[in-house]
Amino acid sequence: MKVTRLLTPLCALALVPGAAVGGVMVGGTAAAGPAAAATQPTLVAVTAVHQGAEDRLVFRFSGGLPVSHTAHYVNRLVADGSGRVVHVAGRAILQVSFRNAQAHDAQGSTAPARTAYRLPNAMLSVRSGDFEGVVTYGIGLAKKTQFHVTTLQNPSRVVVHVGAAFRTVPRKLWLFDRQAFVANTPPFFVPRLRPVLPGTPATGLMDRLFAGALPLERSSGLSTLRSGATGFVIRSIADGIARVQLTGTCSNGGSTVTIAGEIMPTLRQLGSVDFVKIYDQAGHTEHPLGHQDSIPACLEP
Repeated sequence: MKVTRLLTPLCALALVPGAAVGGVMVGGTAAAGPAAAATQPTLVAVTAVHQGAEDRLVFRFSGGLPVSHTAHYVNRLVADGSGRVVHVAGRAILQVSFRNAQAHDAQGSTAPARTAYRLPNAMLSVRSGDFEGVVTYGIGLAKKTQFHVTTLQNPSRVVVHVGAAFRTVPRKLWLFDRQAFVANTPPFFVPRLRPVLPGTPATGLMDRLFAGALPLERSSGLSTLRSGATGFVIRSIADGIARVQLTGTCSNGGSTVTIAGEIMPTLRQLGSVDFVKIYDQAGHTEHPLGHQDSIPACLEP
């Protein structure tokens, strides 16, 4: 097994930034890999599991390992080729790239582009690139922690180990039940459990909401309605009122159900929240004052 580790700040002070040491590039990026293969490895699966004090994301390849891989934290995830911002839920984004690799074949994509997880730290992985022999993913995390990367053979895998040695509490997240909606058999939103940090449950729950439904939940017809929103800001939680502003755009999409049906019960389960006021991207809501729920006009049926 080949291991690549991030240098601690103390060790980094003793080395020259940018110098290659034992196959690792000093200066904040982890990089390693075997010699170039004759064929381009293909990413065929992305899975995740919690073991011990860490979350492990496993990228499995057919045709051998990529020539190299890099992993580092970024402020935002940018799509390869187009340069557009790829929105990733969470408090930190860990970007992982594989060189001399692909995530497609003649029939199309060979690995999931987006997967949500019910793990303490890793909440989702999002592909931001499969371009000119470079495959890139962003991992949305509940908390920025130390990480390291290892490679395994038979089958060929690159494993990202993310620290998760912290306590979480289970909270309910409400998801949209499309089958119930189509059949007109309420309730249209149903709760599912997620782990969140105890100190910031409102933020943690909203992050999990934007991370989306888990693969098994999606297969049973559950999903997240985002109503055009790409993110959120918790404006305040005070006097029994949670105030949440959506970012991106805001639209009901011509439907009678919107993201409000997920946010309202998700936040009202918290002991400090009796009412929820949702604001659009411009900061507007229909009833900004008073002890009552409120939504912006863009979410009205």
